[in-house]
Amino acid sequence: MSATGEVTDRKGRGRRIILWRHGQTAWNVERRFQGSTDVELTETGIGQARRAARLLASLAPDAIVSSDLKRASDTAARLAELTGLEVVRDEALRETYAGVWQGLTHEEIIARHGDEYAAWKRGEPVRRGGGELETEVADRAAPVVLGHAEKLPEDGTLVVVSHGGTIRTTIGRLLGLDAQHWESLGGLTNCCWSVLGEGARGWRLLEHNAGTLPEPVLGDDD
Repeated sequence: MSATGEVTDRKGRGRRIILWRHGQTAWNVERRFQGSTDVELTETGIGQARRAARLLASLAPDAIVSSDLKRASDTAARLAELTGLEVVRDEALRETYAGVWQGLTHEEIIARHGDEYAAWKRGEPVRRGGGELETEVADRAAPVVLGHAEKLPEDGTLVVVSHGGTIRTTIGRLLGLDAQHWESLGGLTNCCWSVLGEGARGWRLLEHNAGTLPEPVLGDDD
C-alpha cells in the first residue's frame, strides 16, 4: 500500500526510475539560464511540487535522491513529507555548469554567444559558456542514478529529483543513445517527470514529461 493509502500492484514489473524536474523558479520565468546557480523556488514552484508529490506518493517510491541545489532539494522535500522517506542529496545531480552563460537570458545568450549556441543546438559537443560538456554531466549523474537503482528491491521505484538538462543527459545515457541525439528528447515542464523501466535488454523510456496537461517548457536546461 502506498503512503496515500492507495494499493499499488508492482509485482513482476521490474525496477523503475522516475526522473522529476524541480518546480518553477523566478529565473525560469525570466528564461534566465541557471546552471549551477542556487536559485530558490517561487510560490508557484512550491505549489507545483506539492501537487506533483501527491501523485508521485501514490506510486509508493522506495527511495528519493536529489540534487543538492535548493530548487531540487526543496521539491524533493514535499515528496519526503508524504512518504516518510529520507532524501539523499548528491551534488553529482546538479544542473550543467555553464560558465558565463549562467544568469543570462535566452536572448542574451543568442546575442552574445550565437555561434556557440547554434553549434550546441546542432548536436555538437560544446562547453557552453566555458562550462561542462553534456557528456561530462552524464558521466557524473548517470552512475549515481544507477547506483541508487541497484539498491532497490525487486520491482522497486526510485525518484530522482534534478534539473532539465541533467535529466535529459541521464536518460540519453541510460537508453544508450548517442550524445548527438540527446536533444531529440523533449524538455521537461517544471515539476513534471519521466519514467524509465527495467527491461530484458536494459532501460526503456515508459513515460516522458508526465504529470500535467501540456504547458510551455521554461528554462529546460537549468
